Amino acid sequence: MNTDLRVLPTFLIALAASAAPPVQKFYTYVGEAGADHVTIAWGTTSGDNTIGRSSKSAGPAIVRVGAKETAVSDTNWTVIRGLEPDTEYDYEVRLSGQKIGGSKIRTWPLKSDKLRFFVIGDYGTGDSHQAKIGQAMAREFDRLKGDNPVRFVITTGDNLYGSFGFGLRFRNTGDKDSEWDTKFFEPYGPVLAHIPFYPSLGNHDGNETESRADLTAYLDNFFFPSPAPARYYRFSYGGLADFFALDSTTNSESGSTRPAFSENGEEHKWMAKNLAESQVPWKIPYFHHPPFNAGPRHPASRNELAHWVKLFKDNGVKVVFNGHEHNFQYSFVNAATGGIRYVVSGSGGELRQGDVRGEMERAQIEGWAAVYQFLSVEIEASEMRITPVSSQPFEVVNHSGQKIGMPLRVNLR
Repeated sequence: MNTDLRVLPTFLIALAASAAPPVQKFYTYVGEAGADHVTIAWGTTSGDNTIGRSSKSAGPAIVRVGAKETAVSDTNWTVIRGLEPDTEYDYEVRLSGQKIGGSKIRTWPLKSDKLRFFVIGDYGTGDSHQAKIGQAMAREFDRLKGDNPVRFVITTGDNLYGSFGFGLRFRNTGDKDSEWDTKFFEPYGPVLAHIPFYPSLGNHDGNETESRADLTAYLDNFFFPSPAPARYYRFSYGGLADFFALDSTTNSESGSTRPAFSENGEEHKWMAKNLAESQVPWKIPYFHHPPFNAGPRHPASRNELAHWVKLFKDNGVKVVFNGHEHNFQYSFVNAATGGIRYVVSGSGGELRQGDVRGEMERAQIEGWAAVYQFLSVEIEASEMRITPVSSQPFEVVNHSGQKIGMPLRVNLR
């Protein structure tokens, strides 16, 4: 028996620590941004309804962006307006008098001929593969700080997957705050502290594949450029690019599943009107299901979206971003694709390997890589450069297996 009394204080301290209630962890993040405003939000890692527009207030808060302070009592988010364009600000959130987080944000320019952004899809798995890509994204974000920093992230759908158990996917888990903590806020927290995510819907974000409650959570937990939550929407950057987040799913908010993308539907009418009205050089649609795709799992082309392909061609679109197929691939620019580069980034957390070289030319796919990745995209005037970024070495190959160098370039002319 050890009778050395000198060990007792340490033992008692450890015992007291183990009996103490866990410390509540908070996080702060950028929900949406623009040239003169920013949406700052905060949440907790435990409890119900702690995230998003309708979340239960965690208490009285003070949000400071630069010299501007706003008191918030009934929500876990606020919009700070009246900011200067293209300006870096410190921000912080104080809850019940205690600082719970903060970082730096940068507003967007009113006019610009350059832009950086990230693209990620099929990512919300909560596993180590997603974590590694999240870490790679944070490193790339830090590396690119400077005069032309990364301004935002767009997603190509499947933002949150249900959990697996006994070899099966549970379909009723994507609406839980605990799932959003581990599959969204934790992997991308270092990036979310500075810039917003602008999502598009995937089949796993609703009852096409999982639960209708997932769609409700998606519409509440993300912040959109539109005044209200939206399944499809548009936002603009610096007179250089208009982005069109589209819904290619059959998710429904009531009743049975039904397509949102029919040629006679409201979304198609909205898109035709907005594309025609757009006067910027770059018009960039992004959505989940790729019209051109070599597999290995999904069809070579999604014929249900042929009217979208025609609409893009008729309105001067040069590049489209998709997900759904769990790898990286991109189309030829030819008559079959309407002179448009279709780029699939669908392996932010899920990966599907296989040899698709025999399908690539028939599917109008020029390059392909089976790798966990996201895309780093840079626009300078009339040229776009697209670089897949991974945490592991990889090669992009053509149908003959020959290596293709990156970045992938898209030109307006």
